[in-house]
Amino acid sequence: MVIQVGDKLPEVTFKTMSADGPVDVISEQLFAGKTVVLFAVPGAFTPTCHLNHLPGFIDNAKAIKAKGVETIAVVSVNDAFVMGAWALDTRADDKILFLADGSADFTKAVGLDLDASAFGMGIRSKRYSMIVKDGVLASLNIEESPGEATISSAENILSQL
Repeated sequence: MVIQVGDKLPEVTFKTMSADGPVDVISEQLFAGKTVVLFAVPGAFTPTCHLNHLPGFIDNAKAIKAKGVETIAVVSVNDAFVMGAWALDTRADDKILFLADGSADFTKAVGLDLDASAFGMGIRSKRYSMIVKDGVLASLNIEESPGEATISSAENILSQL
């Protein structure tokens, strides 16, 4: 079942890359008492994710944070090493928190998993964006097609803040 506006986000452990290697990011610590914009992509470095979706959040990070958002995070069903490489490649790690959901624990818990086996990608995340306030889902924007990034765009998030 897909998470609904007003629902509390599940407690999971993400991974992110630090200078010392992968570290845990507990969802409770990430979301508690804060306004967070979280967006999900089917895969780091994939064309729509890399060339369209992520750049909008990089370009609009300052405007999004000016609206009271404390953290902008991107999550993908990739490992922390891939997400770390993506952060370095895009030079966005100072604007966006890159979260690995390697086993799709969060993705499945919010009901936004996507079976991309037909494309050789296995279980991935649907493309979406959300606004989370103090751990509660305030807004959710799910793309109909994983190759589109309009409903889940940074520009749309800005209009919702």
